[in-house]
Amino acid sequence: MLYFIAGLALIALGVAMLVKPRLFFELTESWKHDGGVDEPSKMWLYSTRFGGVMCVLAGIGGVIVPFLPQ
Repeated sequence: MLYFIAGLALIALGVAMLVKPRLFFELTESWKHDGGVDEPSKMWLYSTRFGGVMCVLAGIGGVIVPFLPQ
């Protein structure tokens, strides 16, 4: 059951990273820059979206694991 719940959380996180990568920039990186940088670089956006895809795939794996035969 834990794998299923963690899988759903990873899927939700991954989808959010895919759809709103700028939100993750605001939450994780914007405080590190003092006024000059308001936008993330294109590479940062691509890597965040790639991380979102990886989270979704790991989440799908976590959702599938409880249903696999022992």
